[in-house]
Amino acid sequence: MLTLADHWVWDSWYLHDGTRWHCWFLKAPKSIGDPELRHWNVTQGHAVSYDLITWEHRGTSLTPSAGPAWDDSTVWTGSALRGHDGHWHYFYTGTSAAEEARIQRIGHAVSKDLESWERVGDGLCLDLTGPNAICYETEWEGRWHDRAMRDPWVMKDPDEPGWLMYFTARADGVREINDAGCIGFATSPDLISWTLQPPLFTGGWGQLEVPQVMPIGGDWYCFFCMDPEQQARWNRDRNGRIGRGTHYLISGSPRGPWHLPTGGGLDTKALRYAGRIVEHDGLKLLGFRDDGPDGFGGYIMDPAPVFRRADGTLTLER
Repeated sequence: MLTLADHWVWDSWYLHDGTRWHCWFLKAPKSIGDPELRHWNVTQGHAVSYDLITWEHRGTSLTPSAGPAWDDSTVWTGSALRGHDGHWHYFYTGTSAAEEARIQRIGHAVSKDLESWERVGDGLCLDLTGPNAICYETEWEGRWHDRAMRDPWVMKDPDEPGWLMYFTARADGVREINDAGCIGFATSPDLISWTLQPPLFTGGWGQLEVPQVMPIGGDWYCFFCMDPEQQARWNRDRNGRIGRGTHYLISGSPRGPWHLPTGGGLDTKALRYAGRIVEHDGLKLLGFRDDGPDGFGGYIMDPAPVFRRADGTLTLER
């Protein structure tokens, strides 16, 4: 669906401006040789489409800050939306060279036209600080490969004034390292000032990546992606080995409580990762081509229709 001749493409996020779709995505030049190096040679691309099939590449939206800065090493996955102020707001993950890109924080930029973005102040809008930071794994060295706080998904609070943010993190005090993955949570009255809240869901995997929260048919769904090598022992004993790909939680409220549905995940067979759901002639799943028999794909696959069963579970098969 979306491929670049000279860049690998992976995580993506989407917004409809009332006329056309916008896609932002992580990209890295193929000239680096090894796709595993892409995470450390990353910028954020932008493309537009009317039908989710034919895309016009618009260039680069965001690059790491000029150092030294909290986001001078990498800029990773995020989300975009329109605020009450009429501006477009863009939330992203950042890391610093001084910390060897091992500590993640969340940044914020704004735009009037979805093309040119300006960081709000130095860009930093949320870190694992404040009273609720004790809920998160901040003493991570020796347990995990990074201090996880990334992939912000921001949306309007449907129940009261303000905004909600969900992100990938790890919970503190969990004995098994592959049972500490959590969906982090924060709230804001204005998209500028954010308050860290306790996680909304914890357990099952070492990390629950690229969360997206949305209502479908009367329920709330939290989509995430995961690697079976990071599946908790109890989860594997109860559910068997759960395949790599896009999975989801269900709740009656965007604040939870959330539960993992019975049965398989949404998409574990198509070598698609970092799936996103959009509404365009029904629900569509979008994600990048992951590792397969021919190696890393590095492009965004065609949209796949998503169907909701009577029991609330989701499937790619009608």
